[in-house]
Amino acid sequence: MTDVRINRGLERLLERRRTILASGRQSLGWKAAFGAPAFLDRFGLGGPVVGFMTDASLTPDGTTVDISTWAHAVAEPEVAAFIGQDLPGGSDEEQALSAVASIGPAIELADIDLPLEDLEEILAGNIFHRAVILGAPDPERAGANLTGLEARVRLGHAEIARTGALEDLTGRVAGVISHLSHLLAGQGEMIRAGEVVICGSVVPPIDLIPGTSIEFELLPLHPISVQVAPPAETVTL
Repeated sequence: MTDVRINRGLERLLERRRTILASGRQSLGWKAAFGAPAFLDRFGLGGPVVGFMTDASLTPDGTTVDISTWAHAVAEPEVAAFIGQDLPGGSDEEQALSAVASIGPAIELADIDLPLEDLEEILAGNIFHRAVILGAPDPERAGANLTGLEARVRLGHAEIARTGALEDLTGRVAGVISHLSHLLAGQGEMIRAGEVVICGSVVPPIDLIPGTSIEFELLPLHPISVQVAPPAETVTL
């Protein structure tokens, strides 16, 4: 990588990750971000950037979260790739596909608390990541098989998005995972067996509203959801 913003941001990001893991937390996996065409153009990127997830941010399905102190809370419905074997740094798309043991739904919760200008600072802050809800993985989807899957998103009782084009905003799952493996290899890290990669929002990010809920289905897989606490209620995430 020759982009100094990314190199410096990743160095700071991964140092933060090492500190968290040293405190006793376990690695959950990795997140892709800014892979949508608009963000690639905005930041002058050749592919998505990478953040990390630990068990500290893993949130049970149906949990109620309090966003009263967040700057700008959003939900991102994503495809989660569950990794079944270590992925050597700099792996190509074929190797990436071979490493995907199953596919499931994910909802990432993010707090956009920095201006969308300083890429290094955004990376160093783990790209707004606050929490992730993971659905049950489907081993019949090994090799990142998305055939027949359709995304449906509900805000409260209203359906607000439905699409079968799961890779239009993110790029191909294989390409995303391969690209992240290259970024991590440049910092001496790799995607490992047992980790999860969430591949970017399949629809534009959804503003979270206190007192409502977000439900995400990767039909025909089981839905997952998160509740947002009403303004007067205090619930610790």
